[in-house]
Amino acid sequence: MSIEEKIKELNEKRQQVRQGGGAKRIEKQHEAGKLSARERVDLLVDPDSFQETGLFAQHRATFFDMAGKDLPADGVVTGSALIDGREVHLASQDFTVAGGAAGEVHCDKIVEMMEASMNTGSPFVFINDSGGARIQEGIDSLAGYGRVFYHNTRLSGVVPQISLVCGPCAGGAAYSPALTDFIIQAKYANMFITGPSVIKQVTGEVVTAEELGGPGAQMGQSGVVHFIAENDEHAIEICRKLLSFLPSNNMEDPPRVESSREVELDDELNQVVPTDGKMSYDMRQVLLRVVDDQDFLEVQSEYAKNILIGFARILGRSVGIVANQPAVLAGALDINASDKAARFIRFCNAFNIPLVTFVDVPGFLPGVAQEYGGIIRHGAKMLFAYSAATVPKITVVVRKAYGGAYLAMCGKDLGADRAFAWPTAEIAVMGAEGAADVVFRKEIDAAEDKAAKRQELIKKYRETFANPYVAAGRRLVDDIIEPAETRRFVAMSLESLHTKRELRPPKKHGLIPL
Repeated sequence: MSIEEKIKELNEKRQQVRQGGGAKRIEKQHEAGKLSARERVDLLVDPDSFQETGLFAQHRATFFDMAGKDLPADGVVTGSALIDGREVHLASQDFTVAGGAAGEVHCDKIVEMMEASMNTGSPFVFINDSGGARIQEGIDSLAGYGRVFYHNTRLSGVVPQISLVCGPCAGGAAYSPALTDFIIQAKYANMFITGPSVIKQVTGEVVTAEELGGPGAQMGQSGVVHFIAENDEHAIEICRKLLSFLPSNNMEDPPRVESSREVELDDELNQVVPTDGKMSYDMRQVLLRVVDDQDFLEVQSEYAKNILIGFARILGRSVGIVANQPAVLAGALDINASDKAARFIRFCNAFNIPLVTFVDVPGFLPGVAQEYGGIIRHGAKMLFAYSAATVPKITVVVRKAYGGAYLAMCGKDLGADRAFAWPTAEIAVMGAEGAADVVFRKEIDAAEDKAAKRQELIKKYRETFANPYVAAGRRLVDDIIEPAETRRFVAMSLESLHTKRELRPPKKHGLIPL
């Protein structure tokens, strides 16, 4: 056979493998509103930048009619590419090949990309669309997933890991996304450990796959998912945008981009927050006026809505935003909000992303369910996460800042490098009503008109503490600023702190109260 014939044979084999399970199965993907594995890769990465590895990989299983059975690329597309000119490594499961089921070689290909991410300091993106472990391979497939989980953990905090769930992700397979930094789930995808049929058999409960593992359940109820996408194209768009805020690895700073907006005063910001502490408002209206181009990539928007987290830029610098949301539960911190914020804070710290915190918090949410659920342990996660973070930390007290929740929102004593307060700020142990009942109990009890006396003393306490000046006098805030000045003060702080280095005692890791 001549070299020309061999090249022709190679190209034919390449074309055949790249068809995955064949034209009919790809068409079935399209009918379900899904892209194929390779179409997802092509859409995700920069044009002509994908270098595939393992194209001709094949399983070596022999049981249950597997001997000699052709599974193109063993059901997963792997390789390296560029996204916005930066290197990434990726794996995209091919549902058209044996339902994307993961066997020994399938998992080895994924692990090889994870190792390459580690070695080159580049993000790892995993597009999930699989029926789970390849049952015909038994414990070999189980061991393969074990290697994937192990490498997810090795990569954690070293390079960003992003999972896209664009189809089924069931059983043990769901634990790989859970070990990554962010999960983007398409609306038609399902992710769960035990499916509806198993649950019905064991517990008698009847539930649909959508109710159990749809993105609404896995974000709004469980808090597992970080972004919900309309379809594959939207999931890929979110992934690309998310990566634009992140460094390639933990040794780099996030990329800085040109900012189209300067730090001019924003007088309209002076009118956003009501001075009456009982009136709610949407904290997003504050954030959008402070960040570049009103561009705030909110994370877990449908989970623990009483706290906001997400990425933005200020003068082109990536920042992580943590903010109370007074429009939900008055912005009080509860179990889920504490977990949501603590995890995000730790991610930002691992990847050198400064933290900007906006505070309007009346306290931790009271209630028997919260106490029995472990609000002490969960709230302590926020205290731990902020205290352990060594990135620049800037705190803006917008309105209420009461008790332990004030500290949990990165008070000065938890290591905030800059702390500013608006004139509307109230920094105190508790609200005026509760404090007056404790501080002035004797005066109230001795009064003929207890109600009138109580209101008088509440006013007295509020006039003393319902302002930021006492805190400023104790140096718990660095400055009291006009709301319109917020963007300028934060931008100046980021500029002066971007070279911050903070040494901590050597240790394997801290013991966060999990």
